Amino acid sequence: MPADIEPFDLTVPDAVLDDLKERLGRTRWPDQIPDTGWDYGTNLAYLQDLCAYWADGYDWRSQEARLKTWDHFRTEMDGTNVHFLHAPSPVEGARPLLLSHGWPGSIVEFLHVIDPLRDPEAHGGDPADAFHVVAPSLPGYGWSGPTVERGWDPRRIAAAFVELMARLGYDGYLAQGGDWGSMITTQIGLQDPDHCAGIHLNMLIAIPGGDDELTEAEQQAMTDAMTIMTDGAGYQQIQGTRPQTLSYGLTDSPAGLCGWIAEKFHAWTDNDGTIESAVARDDLLTNVTTYWVTGTINSSTRLYYEAMKSGLFGLQGGRVEVPTAGAVFPKEILRASRRFAERQYHITHWSEFDRGGHFAALEEPDLLVGDLRSFNRTLPASA
Repeated sequence: MPADIEPFDLTVPDAVLDDLKERLGRTRWPDQIPDTGWDYGTNLAYLQDLCAYWADGYDWRSQEARLKTWDHFRTEMDGTNVHFLHAPSPVEGARPLLLSHGWPGSIVEFLHVIDPLRDPEAHGGDPADAFHVVAPSLPGYGWSGPTVERGWDPRRIAAAFVELMARLGYDGYLAQGGDWGSMITTQIGLQDPDHCAGIHLNMLIAIPGGDDELTEAEQQAMTDAMTIMTDGAGYQQIQGTRPQTLSYGLTDSPAGLCGWIAEKFHAWTDNDGTIESAVARDDLLTNVTTYWVTGTINSSTRLYYEAMKSGLFGLQGGRVEVPTAGAVFPKEILRASRRFAERQYHITHWSEFDRGGHFAALEEPDLLVGDLRSFNRTLPASA
């Protein structure tokens, strides 16, 4: 590793875990109107059960060991720390792959895809499909730690990730992302076309024009998106305007933090009414615990504020000319159609799946891995 990249130990002190358990045991629970389920937000009975398991059944140390399967590093980029997981492939000539997560996610989203991507032969695949995997924690998220100044919007994060790949000596690479990772990956395609061989997005943002006649599927996608914007986007306004005010409760109360994040997993996954039908309970709690033990829920939500202030929330400006793949999952919060995507991106690969939601790498890792492999096969071989 270059001298400016240092190994990083993500071991959490026992005192932090003891404090977490003690706080969960002292939770002051609110009331809930009977028989209202999730109508008003996170269901009380569900959250009480989840937090009881978090305190007395969930084992962070086993999940920490799982994360430590791969090497972790940290480096300084433009005045802030960037943590990243690095999982090189045993296959010579594998293409580097940069994975960017979103909110309320973390590198935990990628736990089920890293090994199949880096060593496909060990998972019943073709070694020719191997990748060198790089998965950073976004600035302000997880083990990157809090940002300490204004301005960390998607464009600036993308520039840091471009520099990260250069520091690692990866002259050519593929980039993938969903949620904020989609916007950041789009910026990477705009900023670094000489080194980024292509981008793969599982929440591609593209909207129709005023004169477009919509197909039945396009109309349904727009209706679903508008429903989310009117009935499920209050968090965006809070995090985009007053994240500091919100942070006091979420930073002090693990139950509050868990309730805030769990509601999004309930709303955005392809589930049967329970989060666990789409995402394993331990995966959900490992993601939540990552926010808790690193103290980064406040700085993570600031990304909404920064993006709204810079005008980089949603469409990013400029047409992306590098080869682009769109992977559309039926319960994604924004589902683009190919014809609208082609106005903003050089679409060379397009997939629409019959299952899966917003957290594709956690919900349907096999589909996401397979689509990345298929897209990569369409690109010129890496140098």
